Amino acid sequence: MKKIENGRREPRLRYQWSVLFAENSKQPVSEGLMVDISSGGLAFRCNAGENCPRVGQTLVTHFSIPSSEVYDSSSMMSFTRTGRVLRVETINPFLRQVAVQFDEPLPVKPGEKSKSESEAHIPGVSE
Repeated sequence: MKKIENGRREPRLRYQWSVLFAENSKQPVSEGLMVDISSGGLAFRCNAGENCPRVGQTLVTHFSIPSSEVYDSSSMMSFTRTGRVLRVETINPFLRQVAVQFDEPLPVKPGEKSKSESEAHIPGVSE
């Protein structure tokens, strides 16, 4: 895990973990690999096939992030967020990077987490 800023409103947490996504709850779920995340959105990589999202598409995403600065796979926070695809970049002929802006921000700022935040109960986080 590494915090980065790159001139953004808040630091992003560079983190590689599975992301599940679909156009809605009735569509088949696809899997991607998270690249980075902030309270307002995330970027992930996925296969370039027919299930690859397109710009402007609404997606439902399900993902987990660590609940503390020190990685411990047993202390993860899981979220489900709906959002809009802002960008789809070609990595190579088989891989795309997708940037999603959430409709509702996360209750935490993953790149700014402190120990006190990670120890508190956070509403809206699934157990």
